[in-house]
Amino acid sequence: MRLNNLPAGVRVFGNPKWRGRCVAESVDQISFFSKLRAEYPATFGMLAIHPRNEQLLRGGQFRAVARHKAEGMTPGASDIVIPGRVSFVCELKRRDYTKSKWQDGQIEYLTAAADAGAFACVALGAAAAWEAFDVWRDETK
Repeated sequence: MRLNNLPAGVRVFGNPKWRGRCVAESVDQISFFSKLRAEYPATFGMLAIHPRNEQLLRGGQFRAVARHKAEGMTPGASDIVIPGRVSFVCELKRRDYTKSKWQDGQIEYLTAAADAGAFACVALGAAAAWEAFDVWRDETK
Protein backbone atom coordinates (compact mmCIF):
# COMPACT_ATOMS: atom_id res chain seq x y z
CA MET A 1 0.00 0.00 0.00
CA ARG A 2 1.40 3.38 -0.95
CA LEU A 3 0.18 6.56 0.62
CA ASN A 4 2.03 8.80 -1.82
CA ASN A 5 -0.29 7.67 -4.64
CA LEU A 6 -3.40 9.14 -3.06
CA PRO A 7 -5.19 11.77 -5.11
CA ALA A 8 -5.19 15.45 -4.22
CA GLY A 9 -7.85 16.23 -1.68
CA VAL A 10 -7.38 13.01 0.31
CA ARG A 11 -5.47 13.72 3.52
CA VAL A 12 -3.43 11.29 5.60
CA PHE A 13 -3.55 11.34 9.42
CA GLY A 14 -1.04 9.49 11.56
CA ASN A 15 2.66 8.84 11.13
CA PRO A 16 3.38 6.95 7.88
CA LYS A 17 6.93 6.22 9.07
CA TRP A 18 5.80 4.36 12.20
CA ARG A 19 6.56 0.62 12.15
CA GLY A 20 5.90 -2.05 14.71
CA ARG A 21 3.27 -4.18 16.34
CA CYS A 22 -0.20 -2.72 16.22
CA VAL A 23 -3.74 -3.86 16.73
CA ALA A 24 -5.93 -5.15 13.93
CA GLU A 25 -7.97 -2.63 11.96
CA SER A 26 -11.19 -3.98 13.49
CA VAL A 27 -9.91 -3.14 16.99
CA ASP A 28 -9.14 0.42 15.90
CA GLN A 29 -12.61 0.59 14.35
CA ILE A 30 -14.25 -0.50 17.61
CA SER A 31 -12.15 1.97 19.60
CA PHE A 32 -13.09 4.89 17.35
CA PHE A 33 -16.81 4.14 17.29
CA SER A 34 -16.94 3.45 21.04
CA LYS A 35 -15.36 6.82 21.83
CA LEU A 36 -17.51 8.63 19.26
CA ARG A 37 -20.74 7.14 20.63
CA ALA A 38 -19.71 7.82 24.23
CA GLU A 39 -18.77 11.47 23.61
CA TYR A 40 -21.42 12.38 21.02
CA PRO A 41 -24.34 9.98 21.61
CA ALA A 42 -27.06 12.22 20.19
CA THR A 43 -25.19 13.65 17.19
CA PHE A 44 -22.09 12.22 15.48
CA GLY A 45 -22.31 8.95 17.40
CA MET A 46 -25.85 8.46 16.14
CA LEU A 47 -25.05 9.39 12.54
CA ALA A 48 -21.74 7.60 11.97
CA ILE A 49 -21.82 4.37 10.00
CA HIS A 50 -19.43 1.64 8.94
CA PRO A 51 -20.51 0.15 5.59
CA ARG A 52 -20.08 -3.64 5.73
CA ASN A 53 -18.43 -4.27 2.37
CA GLU A 54 -15.58 -6.51 3.51
CA GLN A 55 -17.16 -9.83 2.60
CA LEU A 56 -16.21 -9.91 -1.03
CA LEU A 57 -18.43 -12.14 -3.14
CA ARG A 58 -16.78 -13.89 -6.06
CA GLY A 59 -17.24 -16.46 -8.75
CA GLY A 60 -20.43 -18.50 -8.53
CA GLN A 61 -22.05 -15.89 -6.32
CA PHE A 62 -22.97 -13.63 -9.24
CA ARG A 63 -26.61 -13.32 -8.19
CA ALA A 64 -25.61 -12.37 -4.65
CA VAL A 65 -23.19 -9.74 -5.96
CA ALA A 66 -25.84 -8.27 -8.25
CA ARG A 67 -28.41 -8.23 -5.42
CA HIS A 68 -26.02 -6.58 -2.95
CA LYS A 69 -25.14 -3.86 -5.47
CA ALA A 70 -28.82 -3.34 -6.29
CA GLU A 71 -29.53 -2.98 -2.56
CA GLY A 72 -26.94 -0.21 -2.31
CA MET A 73 -23.65 -1.93 -1.43
CA THR A 74 -20.82 0.20 -2.76
CA PRO A 75 -17.55 -1.69 -3.20
CA GLY A 76 -14.69 0.33 -1.73
CA ALA A 77 -16.88 2.42 0.61
CA SER A 78 -14.75 3.89 3.39
CA ASP A 79 -14.73 2.53 6.94
CA ILE A 80 -16.15 5.60 8.67
CA VAL A 81 -18.81 7.82 7.13
CA ILE A 82 -20.49 10.66 9.00
CA PRO A 83 -23.05 12.59 6.95
CA GLY A 84 -23.20 16.34 7.36
CA ARG A 85 -23.02 19.64 5.53
CA VAL A 86 -19.50 18.46 4.73
CA SER A 87 -19.40 14.68 5.14
CA PHE A 88 -16.57 12.92 6.96
CA VAL A 89 -15.24 9.99 4.91
CA CYS A 90 -12.36 8.10 6.48
CA GLU A 91 -10.58 4.96 5.36
CA LEU A 92 -9.04 3.39 8.46
CA LYS A 93 -5.81 1.44 8.12
CA ARG A 94 -3.54 -0.10 10.75
CA ARG A 95 -1.13 2.21 12.57
CA ASP A 96 1.70 0.47 10.70
CA TYR A 97 0.05 0.88 7.33
CA THR A 98 2.47 -1.57 5.67
CA LYS A 99 0.39 -4.27 7.41
CA SER A 100 -2.76 -3.08 5.62
CA LYS A 101 -3.99 -3.65 2.10
CA TRP A 102 -6.12 -1.56 -0.21
CA GLN A 103 -9.29 -3.30 -1.33
CA ASP A 104 -10.72 -2.82 -4.80
CA GLY A 105 -12.51 0.49 -5.11
CA GLN A 106 -11.26 2.14 -1.90
CA ILE A 107 -9.07 4.76 -3.55
CA GLU A 108 -11.76 5.47 -6.15
CA TYR A 109 -14.34 5.90 -3.36
CA LEU A 110 -12.11 8.36 -1.49
CA THR A 111 -11.45 10.23 -4.74
CA ALA A 112 -15.17 10.50 -5.51
CA ALA A 113 -15.88 11.66 -1.94
CA ALA A 114 -13.18 14.36 -2.13
CA ASP A 115 -14.40 15.45 -5.58
CA ALA A 116 -17.94 15.77 -4.18
CA GLY A 117 -16.70 18.09 -1.42
CA ALA A 118 -16.40 15.63 1.47
CA PHE A 119 -13.61 15.68 4.02
CA ALA A 120 -11.84 12.57 2.69
CA CYS A 121 -8.94 10.99 4.53
CA VAL A 122 -6.92 7.94 5.43
CA ALA A 123 -6.25 7.42 9.14
CA LEU A 124 -3.45 5.23 10.42
CA GLY A 125 -4.99 3.81 13.59
CA ALA A 126 -7.78 4.91 15.93
CA ALA A 127 -5.87 7.87 17.38
CA ALA A 128 -5.26 9.20 13.86
CA ALA A 129 -8.95 8.72 13.01
CA TRP A 130 -9.85 10.76 16.08
CA GLU A 131 -7.36 13.46 15.06
CA ALA A 132 -8.96 13.57 11.59
CA PHE A 133 -12.41 13.78 13.20
CA ASP A 134 -11.27 16.74 15.35
CA VAL A 135 -9.83 18.54 12.32
CA TRP A 136 -13.06 17.93 10.40
CA ARG A 137 -15.17 19.31 13.25
CA ASP A 138 -12.94 22.40 13.56
CA GLU A 139 -12.92 23.07 9.80
CA THR A 140 -16.66 22.61 9.31
CA LYS A 141 -17.99 24.70 12.20
